[in-house]
Amino acid sequence: MPRRTATMLASTLILIALFCAGLLIKVPYSEMSPGPTVNTLGEARGEPVLRIAGRKTYPTSGHLNMTTVRVTGADYRMNLGQAVWGWLAHDSVVVPHDTLYPDGKTEEQSTQENAEEFSQSQESAKVAALKELNIPVATQVVVSTVVKDSPAEGKLHAGDVIKTVDGTVVEEPGDVAELVTKHQPGEDVTFTIVPAKEAAAAEKAGRAPESGRKVTITTEKAPAAEKGGKDRAIVGIRAGTDHTFPFEIDIKLADVGGPSAGLMFSLGIIDKLTPGDLTGGKFVAGTGTIDDAGKVGPIGGITMKLVGARDAGARYFLTPDENCAAAAADIPDGLTLVRVKSLDDARKSLEHISAGKTDALPSCSKS
Repeated sequence: MPRRTATMLASTLILIALFCAGLLIKVPYSEMSPGPTVNTLGEARGEPVLRIAGRKTYPTSGHLNMTTVRVTGADYRMNLGQAVWGWLAHDSVVVPHDTLYPDGKTEEQSTQENAEEFSQSQESAKVAALKELNIPVATQVVVSTVVKDSPAEGKLHAGDVIKTVDGTVVEEPGDVAELVTKHQPGEDVTFTIVPAKEAAAAEKAGRAPESGRKVTITTEKAPAAEKGGKDRAIVGIRAGTDHTFPFEIDIKLADVGGPSAGLMFSLGIIDKLTPGDLTGGKFVAGTGTIDDAGKVGPIGGITMKLVGARDAGARYFLTPDENCAAAAADIPDGLTLVRVKSLDDARKSLEHISAGKTDALPSCSKS
């Protein structure tokens, strides 16, 4: 056989072997890619994303798009060929599997966690928006979760309103832990609560709940991992906040999880509750967590969200301050990054965009 033919044959066999290896060899990586964007001022699956009842609303135009990231599932295992292709592709990112699913987190656990974060982000988005508009929101401390087999199980329930602990009025969720840990393990602590059902009925009827009833719970010692070097008393609950809004704000969006849409939900609510167009008809996208006070927090997958926004037609992208450096390192053509630290920042920037004063926009830099 001629040497040239033998060389070509050997090369072909090697390529075939490498191709087969690429298909068969599994690697511990996952892929992130741009997900769909949704206009919070518009509709999704034929329903308004934001529906407000019991309060005057105003027409809106333009876009305030929230952005998403697609990720491969917890049970999905990439092969070597897919990983190499993902590394070479500009519009996707290959990351270690444990980055997305740490400690062996399952698909079900990840979905549940994302759903809880999404629900909390909706609640905070409503609170932040109304506070920005100086519309009062009633807030109360509630039992968020009860730990199984803990002293509180069967005595306290998720949704119970916590009025006092040992007679001291509770104003913030952190007050509950502070008051409980003043005890030694084995001592009794007395809660004054309004049961969840009674609180819900009072809210529906538009009246204040009853003064509450007393529940005494014997504390126990915190598990070794939670002690922090000393015995600490616990009852086995996590406290959170619940809000009573002066009118109905409903956010309808399925198949989306995580907290990163909070900022865009808040802006959509503000736009619908105020005269004029917040965007001036422009196409604005963005991302960012939001807390009750209107502070904007960082998110993951920023580069993928920029690509998704650009592909959807966005011209401006509201970028959390802590994500600015990463975003500025690879800005898609035609997209202007706008740095935001708070809901008030974002609102002012939208007013500049609407007025065409783009020179006044706070920008992102690589450092």
